[in-house]
Amino acid sequence: MTMALSSLLCSTRFIPTSTVTSARNISSPHTCASYIPHKQCKRGFPAPAAASVPYQPINFDYLQEEFSGHGVTFEEVGDNCIAKMELKNGSIVTMMLPSGLITSYKAPMWHGGKVELLHTAVSEGEYGDALIQGGVSLNFNFQADDGELSWSPTNWVLHKIGGNAEESIQVELTNRTSDDKIGIKYIVTLEEDALNSELEISNKKSLPLQMTGSILSHLTVSSPEATYAIGLERSNYCSKPLFESEFMLSPQDSGQEDGFGKIWKSLAFQQLFPHWGTNSQNNGSEVRQRNNEEMDEELDNYKQLSEKLSLVYTDAPRSFTVIDRGRRNSVSVGRNGFDEMYLFSPGSEVEIYSKYSYICVGQAAILKPITLSPEDVWRGGQYIHNPNL
Repeated sequence: MTMALSSLLCSTRFIPTSTVTSARNISSPHTCASYIPHKQCKRGFPAPAAASVPYQPINFDYLQEEFSGHGVTFEEVGDNCIAKMELKNGSIVTMMLPSGLITSYKAPMWHGGKVELLHTAVSEGEYGDALIQGGVSLNFNFQADDGELSWSPTNWVLHKIGGNAEESIQVELTNRTSDDKIGIKYIVTLEEDALNSELEISNKKSLPLQMTGSILSHLTVSSPEATYAIGLERSNYCSKPLFESEFMLSPQDSGQEDGFGKIWKSLAFQQLFPHWGTNSQNNGSEVRQRNNEEMDEELDNYKQLSEKLSLVYTDAPRSFTVIDRGRRNSVSVGRNGFDEMYLFSPGSEVEIYSKYSYICVGQAAILKPITLSPEDVWRGGQYIHNPNL
């Protein structure tokens, strides 16, 4: 199991803790087996009234036989599965099932080598098991208008695989409530120069559905001090503490000499962070009001991420660029369907090339939920583009 975990992460530091674009030329899809639910982390909100559908054990022999030659391979890790997508040009993505956590995206560079773009860390969980955090994860909660439903999808079924190793590979995961009233398709597409994460959500209930949360991406950097966000000038934002998520890496508490500190706490998604504090990240920023939140205007088009920050942008461009001067590379991050963008940096106090040398970007619905009318289908997603070929 240790070797398998090492293979899916770019840098595995096992540390004890104290407590959208569619694929091109997609071939005919195949259907594969379902998966056992993974162990759930403790959460600070009540159990949802609606449960996900149960899953059957995975048949690895079937997966290897059925999907050989599509550029996807599988490896068993306890009750979990590692799915590896690899293109001929050297692009590689690894994903864990049934959690749907994307743990690695190795992208080819102009100089002929490959660079890891995502940041993932392994530490020891409360019961001695491996706790994997970072990467690209889904963190969503669904609420019905009648208050009788609260659902956070966590276990995913591998439904289809299409494409080929020459051009693009598409993996489709599905999830639904036990009454089949809410259905989600999670489509991950690896292209020669991009990794796309797309959602298709259907509401078969007779009442509107409220969705909050984000597609959260941990991007690895040499250090936040050497990292810049390009293209956010004139965007409105408000400052919020880091929200709680099973896969969110919590920065070290600078006020504690030992341990990794306490995870920054927040209220449940359904409470939508009403008690978050507000701190301006730009002196002299123009202050505005939006939905009773104190809003600032981004004045810097070349924003250095050396300060500890946790921001929600309400009208940011559909795409922007992250430049890491230490690693001498860049990545473009874009979205569709989402109106908000989340940006987090642990600040320059973290050690370079360490567990906390990363920034987070999230395509989000945090301040304002996304509403799905009855019988409605919503689509949205994120793309991570590698411009360095």
